[in-house]
Amino acid sequence: PGVGKSTLLMQAVAAAATRGASCAYISGEESVDQVRSRAQRMGLGAAPVQLAAETSLRNVLDGLKRSKFDLVVIDSIQTLWSDAHDAAPGSVTQVRAASAELVRLAKKEGVAVILVGHVTKEGAIAGPRVIEHLVDAVLTFEGERGYPFRVLRGVKNRFGATDEIGVFEMGDAGLREVANPSALFLDTSGERAAGAAVFAGIEGSRPVLVEFQALVAPSAYGTPRRAVVGWDSGRLAMVLAVLEARCGLSLGARDVYLNVAGGLRISEPAADLAAAAALASSALDVALPQDCVVFGEISLSGEIRAVSRTEARVREAAKLGFRQALGPRDADAGALKLTGAARLADAVARIGEGGWTSLG
Repeated sequence: PGVGKSTLLMQAVAAAATRGASCAYISGEESVDQVRSRAQRMGLGAAPVQLAAETSLRNVLDGLKRSKFDLVVIDSIQTLWSDAHDAAPGSVTQVRAASAELVRLAKKEGVAVILVGHVTKEGAIAGPRVIEHLVDAVLTFEGERGYPFRVLRGVKNRFGATDEIGVFEMGDAGLREVANPSALFLDTSGERAAGAAVFAGIEGSRPVLVEFQALVAPSAYGTPRRAVVGWDSGRLAMVLAVLEARCGLSLGARDVYLNVAGGLRISEPAADLAAAAALASSALDVALPQDCVVFGEISLSGEIRAVSRTEARVREAAKLGFRQALGPRDADAGALKLTGAARLADAVARIGEGGWTSLG
């Protein structure tokens, strides 16, 4: 709730209607006046979108059959109910029945229907998983509270690839597309502090640079703390074990905190070396160069493995002014000066040497 699903769809249907498409926005959570008021606040009050506030599936289907629409938004599927079933709205039975009827209508009439579905804490669509099998595409809209950034991801797409993302920034007039997400997730002011490493990652099909921030501190209690935001905690435990066993860094009795700046969540294994570099930088109190990016996968033996799409990562880094990279030994760094390492111990030793300044 509050991530901006309704805002995004209101902007989408308004843009489609302005271009001549026949669009309907059906809300089961707000009245027509509330939807119209939000559209006016966003500057979309003049868009020719048909509005309705309805929760009865029978009435919704009758209305859609009477008029020919190109695009219909149902906000949300959990609010619809069918009088053919005794279950309460939002239950598994009702959600399944409403979804099946709307999908049948969409395919028969040739109308594009967007169903809004809330998700559980685990990230799955609330209700039966059968919804994801019924529809042609599944998009997730995610964002952290306290950050203005939102990411739209394709999870399933019968008409194309799912390796593309959309990055948006929430503002007073709705969502604004962010053409260069890397510039948002990076702090380019001043020198880089110890414990920070810039990761050259791939989100969907686009390269994104994001900063990993680490803090290794003496433990004030008997059991050291391990806290991570924006990265997998199991992956952090593995990297810490490799740093201790293969690199000689004593971290077992110290508190470890790891954060991905900007509220972005990173899942690809290529971030292993960036996390390890940030942790080593904090533990050794040595800052990485301001113009250096890091990428590479770490194996349990301590080897640094090559990653995919190195060229795209390097090109994005060079575009933002980075001039050197720390990564796998055989990586093609293009225009960047590569500090290659075959093993994590070599990379940690390189960080600990100090005197590693930015290229001027």
